[in-house]
Amino acid sequence: MTQTPLSYKDAGVDIVAGDALVERIKPLAKKTMREGVLAGIGGFGALFEVPKRYKEPVLVSGTDGVGTKLKLAFEWNMHDTVGIDLVAMSVNDVLVQGAEPLFFLDYFACGKLDVDTAAAVVGGIAKGCELSGCALIGGETAEMPGMYPTGEYDLAGFAVGAVEKSKILTGQNVKAGDVVLGLASSGVHSNGFSLVRKCIERAGANAPASLDGKPFKQALMEPTRLYVLNMLAALAAHPIKALAHITGGGLLENIPRVLPEGLAAHLQKGSWPQTELFTWLQQTAGIDDAEMNRTFNNGIGMVVVIDAAQAESCAATLRALGESVYTIGRIAPQGDGAQVVVA
Repeated sequence: MTQTPLSYKDAGVDIVAGDALVERIKPLAKKTMREGVLAGIGGFGALFEVPKRYKEPVLVSGTDGVGTKLKLAFEWNMHDTVGIDLVAMSVNDVLVQGAEPLFFLDYFACGKLDVDTAAAVVGGIAKGCELSGCALIGGETAEMPGMYPTGEYDLAGFAVGAVEKSKILTGQNVKAGDVVLGLASSGVHSNGFSLVRKCIERAGANAPASLDGKPFKQALMEPTRLYVLNMLAALAAHPIKALAHITGGGLLENIPRVLPEGLAAHLQKGSWPQTELFTWLQQTAGIDDAEMNRTFNNGIGMVVVIDAAQAESCAATLRALGESVYTIGRIAPQGDGAQVVVA
């Protein structure tokens, strides 16, 4: 019996589509180029030279994904912002060590490559890199038939940054009396979407038309805020002691990661605004305040710990740069309680 030979296309490797995607990615990546890039998109490996202005550079790396927020991107056909989420989740993490993100690589996996969808996603990745001063210098587009349903894909991102060894933020000099500043989030960011999707399902036809002045779907898909450039400017001007990126685990589980043993953050309830978005999520999910502060960023995407004498000037710098900043608490001895108390 004669069998029909399998072609590359039959095996799921669409060379034509892949080449078309590369041609659409190249100009997007070009906009993100910065000092240090020696070779980027197109090679087997990307080359980057740490800028010579660093005297004792320490490299800081981070990797993350977008999580189940992608489920809404598939369902609502909204692919142009999840790439920004992907970049933000990694570069904001690198930032909290005091590091400047230098370059970024992405991994896009699908069952069958749709060039328009992939280009929209990578366009968001390039935009996120551009907004954080980070070069998009490489990545992988993997087409794996049978692994993903039609129209679905997965994303992962990898960021590398650098910080002077003497300026690494460890949080070890945080002390009682220091002030906790909170920088507003742009929305849910990229954590808690398993519960978000359950809220959407529960609300059904009763879901609001808009939240915080944005159409309902846009409010939920609003990309993670990129704090990089504004925070780097604040770090250069003020003796910030610690930063915490508020991701999975919310305020209650992320702030302790940058506090020395024996100290706690006492946050004042109501010291930052409760948006319509988070009010709707809490009411629809039927959860208490503690669970809100553990599941979501609840309106605060980045936390800054700084000496009380420097807090207001630091907040003023960040506000002048466009951040919404709130004094949300103070550092105190922990005693027998939790490391984060909201009261």
